[in-house]
Amino acid sequence: MYAIVEIAGHQFKVEKDQKVFVNRLATEEGKKVSFDNVLLIGDGDNVTLGAPAIDGAQVSAKVLKHLKGDKVIVFKKKRRKGYRVKNGHRQALSEILIETIVSSGAKPAKKAEPKKETKKDEPKKVEAKPEATKAAPKKASGKADDLKKIEGAGPKAAEALVNAGYETFAKVAKAKPEELSNVLSEASSRLAHIVTDTWPKQAKLAADGKWDELKALQEKLDGGIEK
Repeated sequence: MYAIVEIAGHQFKVEKDQKVFVNRLATEEGKKVSFDNVLLIGDGDNVTLGAPAIDGAQVSAKVLKHLKGDKVIVFKKKRRKGYRVKNGHRQALSEILIETIVSSGAKPAKKAEPKKETKKDEPKKVEAKPEATKAAPKKASGKADDLKKIEGAGPKAAEALVNAGYETFAKVAKAKPEELSNVLSEASSRLAHIVTDTWPKQAKLAADGKWDELKALQEKLDGGIEK
């Protein structure tokens, strides 16, 4: 006796004591499962065809193990676009053993659905909050100093400092080099490479009006970096 039965969205021709690989079932290993969507049953010369399923027919099986199928390579390419994508996929499967095939009188069984795989570390959905909570950038107060007089600080760097609230030599002198580097990095990726180690020292001399000492210091610098 054989039967054609639908299991987890696919149709299989099965016989008693036959092992079949189907899409992953939600049933645990070692447990029994029944399928009542039997489309056809053949017993010798007698063939019973359902419309679409046979009433009272049922196929019972035992889940042996859950596993993954062989890797399938999916390759996508677009001509003259430089687009190439290569991915691998392994289908989640269940191995079942067909135990009985009943042609009539069976009770309706719950349909076995494919087990949904949950991805590890799946990001949780977080409701977007209005950006009003972000701290507003500091506004320059009063007249700004010419920060371009600091060796290594060009027009873009000076503008970034002013926009961040470091508009005077005195404020730059009180800041740490790491703080100034963060200001430049946040302003533009093109400013992230600038070294600000000597900027507070230069700004302190400028704030105190010690221009000769500042000039002597800058002669020893190369782009704001000590030689």
